[in-house]
Amino acid sequence: MSVTAQPGGRTYTRPESRPGNRTAGFAGAIRGRVDAVRANLDRPLTPYYLLLGASGMLLAIGMIMVLSASSVTSFEFHGNSYFWATKQLMWVLIAIPCAFIATRLPLKVLRYSAWPMLALSAVLLALTQTSMGRSVNGNQNWLSLGGPLQIQPSEVAKFAMVLWCADVYARKHALLDSWRHLAIPVLPVAGVITGLVLVGGDLGTALVMFAITLGMLWVIGVPARIFIAAVSAVSVAALYLAASNPERMTRITSFTQPFKNFQGSGWQAGHGILGMASGGLFGKGLGASQQKWGNLPEAHTDFIFAILGEELGLVGTLLVLALFLTVAYAGLRVARQAENLFVRYATAGIMIWLMAHVIINVGMVLALLPVIGIPLPLVSYGGSSLVPELVALGLVIGFARSEPNAAGELRRRRGERRARRAVNAGAVRRWS
Repeated sequence: MSVTAQPGGRTYTRPESRPGNRTAGFAGAIRGRVDAVRANLDRPLTPYYLLLGASGMLLAIGMIMVLSASSVTSFEFHGNSYFWATKQLMWVLIAIPCAFIATRLPLKVLRYSAWPMLALSAVLLALTQTSMGRSVNGNQNWLSLGGPLQIQPSEVAKFAMVLWCADVYARKHALLDSWRHLAIPVLPVAGVITGLVLVGGDLGTALVMFAITLGMLWVIGVPARIFIAAVSAVSVAALYLAASNPERMTRITSFTQPFKNFQGSGWQAGHGILGMASGGLFGKGLGASQQKWGNLPEAHTDFIFAILGEELGLVGTLLVLALFLTVAYAGLRVARQAENLFVRYATAGIMIWLMAHVIINVGMVLALLPVIGIPLPLVSYGGSSLVPELVALGLVIGFARSEPNAAGELRRRRGERRARRAVNAGAVRRWS
């Protein structure tokens, strides 16, 4: 302790500053911040607000990046730099009301609709192999509905598959100790849907379907030995299917060294890496990408993450990945807290589907995975993928707000708002 004289003869003692005290104070402050963050995360409405905020930010970033990444090709082929961005905005305006309706759908309606939705998806997938089908980049997986309107039925099939699997396993929950009930009817039906996708040549979507099926098996608690056997079988099948097609085999053998055949099979992956590498920490700025000037194919769809990295840099890419992790965290919170088995399985399945897209898309842009044509959810251009993804997130948001504790908190807040409005209205009448 030190003694300090004051005017008037008074003295006071001051504690000596010690490094240990400063360290303890800093550690205490950090613990206090961590406890505050944990308290906020534990609130009933946290998953609801995280899903709303992260999804909205990803949608806004997606619109900005589609406008930037597609401006050159839009002007080159359509004479209008806003052609693809305008179409994407149209899909967003369609998807948002659909997602809002999804937040209000009763569970009974949702569960009953899963069966006809899956049957409709199978029919649409089969129609892609008829005269109504259209081939894009070598894959016969698009369906023409007249005029310029085309849809990709496999995107709807993923959504339908998640809801159908969740409904089946929720109904058979008491019977899932038997492997027969685990496998039937989910695995045969999933095999048929995936087979229809493979007939169109879309290996990337087929792998996502495999991931959804295996992920659902993991969620319901399949023994590890069965899960490992299923993963091994799927891996062998995927390698066989890839090796049976020369174009796919070229992609697989060239993605690890894209610059070895830069003018050939490594062109897209190589320019994706160049875009990511040239962005640096903060990027070149919105609209300043060089790769979108004809060098990078599918810049506004499958490789939009490369344009994002070039224009917004490492900070932009980490922000997008953090938003996806936020969606995954909030979705898993909803699944863990759900008392209804269908809600739990459906939420987990939707998260598996969306995160599989994220992992595959980012992996192929970074040349960690082969280029297999998977869009980045909510960010890449495409209404066929955007609408089902946003509707699926709408369902999860609806599940989050209808969770008992969250619903009670919302009712309490609505009551407080009504009380404040009543008080304000009374004050206005007294003064008028």
